[in-house]
Amino acid sequence: MSEMFVGPDGNSRCRWCGAAPEFLDYHDTEWGFPVSDDQNLFEKLCLESFQSGLSWRTILAKRENFRAAFCGFDFNRVAGFGQQDVERLLNDEGIVRHRGKIEATINNAQKAKEMVQDEGSLAAFIWRYAPDPPHSSKPQAASTSAQSVVLSKDLKKRGWKFVGPTTVYAFM
Repeated sequence: MSEMFVGPDGNSRCRWCGAAPEFLDYHDTEWGFPVSDDQNLFEKLCLESFQSGLSWRTILAKRENFRAAFCGFDFNRVAGFGQQDVERLLNDEGIVRHRGKIEATINNAQKAKEMVQDEGSLAAFIWRYAPDPPHSSKPQAASTSAQSVVLSKDLKKRGWKFVGPTTVYAFM
């Protein structure tokens, strides 16, 4: 899809970001930009997991609520969440209230802590799977890649949950 959308500021952007005003800033400042910070990567993984079955617009609209509910996606803090936190989150109307996704986020925070201990950083581990630039798929042409399938399987072997190939492809 090479069609472009001209925003209200006169700048051309990918057509998909014309669907909602909140997509403009996301497109201009985040979409397609590599992320090397562990906390930001963890946030992206979590938000992509919560997005499963929903629209990205829904997730962006609730993003600040997610950040507040999950301590800014500080996986060191989220890893310590218990059953009371799960119940609190299930009652938080500002986020997606899906028990499986909430529990997966807490589980994945624990796995992220382990990964940092074992690998040095979450980013170092994930970026090992990044495709070489000449072999990369065009972002709008695919939702998975050979690398995202392998990364997803490796994360699942390590105990991560809700990390399918489309989830991890979003930030590769």
